[in-house]
Amino acid sequence: MTSESQHLEANFITLAMSVASAAAMSLGLAPDPTTKQTKVNLPMARFNIDLLEMLQIKTKGNLEKEEADFITRVVADLKMKFVEVSKNEK
Repeated sequence: MTSESQHLEANFITLAMSVASAAAMSLGLAPDPTTKQTKVNLPMARFNIDLLEMLQIKTKGNLEKEEADFITRVVADLKMKFVEVSKNEK
């Protein structure tokens, strides 16, 4: 194990951030870490946003306030960015 992986904590916010990062990359908002390139892939972005929304629905009532606020904010932000990027891609 590397020292980086020893500092990572497996928790709900880390999981949500991981999926949100994938959505951001698919929206062309962040570069792919392997290629350092940005690329828009709307179907993949939609899939990752849907995954986050499913997590939000399935965990409703079981999250701490910080977790619930985080996922609500991330889903809303990504949905707005999706609409913006979709308009620009047309």
